[in-house]
Amino acid sequence: MIYRMAGAILLGALLVVVGGLIGTVGAEPLPPTGSAGGLQFSVDLGGADGNLVPVLKIALFLLFLSLLPAILISMTSFMRILIVLAFLKQALGTQTLPPTQVIVGLSLFLCLFTMSPVIGEIHQQAFVPHQAGELTDAEAFEVAMESMRHFMASHTRPEDLELFVSMVHDERPDSFEDVSTFTLIPAFMLSELRTAFIMGALIFLPFIIIDIVVASVLMAMGMMMVPPVMVSLPIKLLLFVLADGWNLVVSSLVRSLMI
Repeated sequence: MIYRMAGAILLGALLVVVGGLIGTVGAEPLPPTGSAGGLQFSVDLGGADGNLVPVLKIALFLLFLSLLPAILISMTSFMRILIVLAFLKQALGTQTLPPTQVIVGLSLFLCLFTMSPVIGEIHQQAFVPHQAGELTDAEAFEVAMESMRHFMASHTRPEDLELFVSMVHDERPDSFEDVSTFTLIPAFMLSELRTAFIMGALIFLPFIIIDIVVASVLMAMGMMMVPPVMVSLPIKLLLFVLADGWNLVVSSLVRSLMI
């Protein structure tokens, strides 16, 4: 279903581009009889002010919508939040509670909350000047990408960035500005995965201790036929609620991303 939707969006973008190019094609009349020449076409992809023609803007916007899920996962804090909350759900052992839709929804809005400074910076430095005509499309895109690069760089380990830089056969960059965005993104994702797994392991530890204690007590009492999960689950939920666990987990996540 997802692939069909993506294919439909890309097909629509292609049709818009083709239709727009047909609309922007200018045909010059045939030269007088007896002179060499033929029908000549010229395609104008950019305006006089350095911006793209409206049809290409629509096509790029549709392409951006199709790539939005990948951008959300690979260039924002969404991946870290989702993985940590998934670890918490598994550590509690509640199986299907809370539902996956709730976890994803909470992760999405926490991502928007933690990314709000970056979004505000992009709005002030790229969108507003572009609307006022001070920046062209390309310049506004570069300013927006620079804000995203600074966010990713602040949460990327030097070791992970060094790993991907060493895999590139080009010359070694002299500064961070020379590092390609396509090199920075996988390094950022690798650092986010490492951080998320560390936080998930720390969340798992107290719940594992509860499971071990409950299993040991049941075996000592000779109640080997009673599943330890039936006893440990309500105890874990009670302790998690009494410790205000959701507040602690969410505040730790937000503070780790707002540095």
